[in-house]
Amino acid sequence: MKSSFGDLINSEKPVLIDFFATWCGPCQMLGPILKQVKDSLGDRITILKIDVDQNQEIASSYQVRGVPTMMLFQNGQMLWRQSGVLSKEDIIQVIVDKSI
Repeated sequence: MKSSFGDLINSEKPVLIDFFATWCGPCQMLGPILKQVKDSLGDRITILKIDVDQNQEIASSYQVRGVPTMMLFQNGQMLWRQSGVLSKEDIIQVIVDKSI
C-alpha cells in the first residue's frame, strides 16, 4: 500500500486522509461526516481512510499517535493536520482555504 499511498498524496487533487481505528468511537462519528464532505465537494477531493491497526507503517511514518487524525495533502505536501472530530462545514472550509 505504501507506493500507492505515495502516488495518491502526490496528486494535484487535494487528498484528505482519515487515520482511524475500528474500535474508536469518535472515528465512527467522523465516517458519516466525511461522506457528507465528499458528497458536497465531489470530484474536487479524494478522501482516503487508513486503518492504523492494519497500516501501522504508514501511521508510524506520519507520527499518528491518536485517532481520528486527518491530514490534507496536495502535490505531495501536507497542507493541514488535525486530530479529533470536526463538523462537515469546518472540514470543507479547511479544504477550500488550504487547497482548491
